[in-house]
Amino acid sequence: MGHRILINMQSIIQVSGLNKAYSGHKALDDFSLSIPKNSVFGLLGPNGAGKTTFIRLLTQITKPDSGTILFNDQPLKSSDINLIGYMPEERGLYKKMDVGEQAVYLAQLKGLSRVEAIKKLKYWFEKFEITQWWNKKIEELSKGMQQKVQFIVTIVHEPLLIILDEPFSGFDPINADLIKDELLNIQKKGTTIILSTHRMESVEELCTDIALINKSRLILSGAIKEVIRKHSDNTYSIVYKGDNLSHELSEYNIISDDVFEDNRRLLVKLNDDNLNPLLSALLSKVKVASVKEVIPSMNEIFVRTVKNDIHE
Repeated sequence: MGHRILINMQSIIQVSGLNKAYSGHKALDDFSLSIPKNSVFGLLGPNGAGKTTFIRLLTQITKPDSGTILFNDQPLKSSDINLIGYMPEERGLYKKMDVGEQAVYLAQLKGLSRVEAIKKLKYWFEKFEITQWWNKKIEELSKGMQQKVQFIVTIVHEPLLIILDEPFSGFDPINADLIKDELLNIQKKGTTIILSTHRMESVEELCTDIALINKSRLILSGAIKEVIRKHSDNTYSIVYKGDNLSHELSEYNIISDDVFEDNRRLLVKLNDDNLNPLLSALLSKVKVASVKEVIPSMNEIFVRTVKNDIHE
């Protein structure tokens, strides 16, 4: 059955009905997704879920068996590769080649002239404080330094779309923060970033939108704030000073009521988001120090959603 493409002027990538199989194994199954322009888009999923296959289709390393990919509202074509920057998880730098020579070569492959490539690369090498490595061999660099070079050659041609697969592996916390800051600066200038990672703390820190793939299918997508809101279940943490009250709150779903520092902390799940009746009952008996909704982490949402996906 044909798929009707709904063109969204606010999407940089719009895919509909993608199917891809390898030796009888379905890597993507009727996969449809929209990636907003100027987003930091988290591409999530367990190992083998189909993330890498989707990236390979976007970068035209392979082609779909069926379905449609729109890039900037037009069918994806071979020349679009110069508008995309891709840093794979398995880095592909030539160990015996000089760092600067290799960076210039890779930048020229993305459409820059040699003069443009050298000018832009020098800027980034100075910014990342690695100019002293220009004439060194790749094999002389630490893994973190190689990562910096790989990142630079991914973004040097100022692509409209950057795809990063586990970009923070191999970085110490200081250099990871450096890369995160640069990604946010690039995004502010209008570039869309697809971030494929298992590090949920990076997703919460950087991403505006996410998609979760499991068993070759899309099972969750949307703006990250909306996804978190939908998975919140009206659980509240209430810190109070006084005696244990759980026995007096039998009409509520009390998860726990334990000693917390010099106070007690009540964890309670409400049937709705109306906290007033519970607070009224508490305030007549104890001194309430703080009230905070318990917001699920992206890691909790990831695990819960995948476990609940019973599709075979």
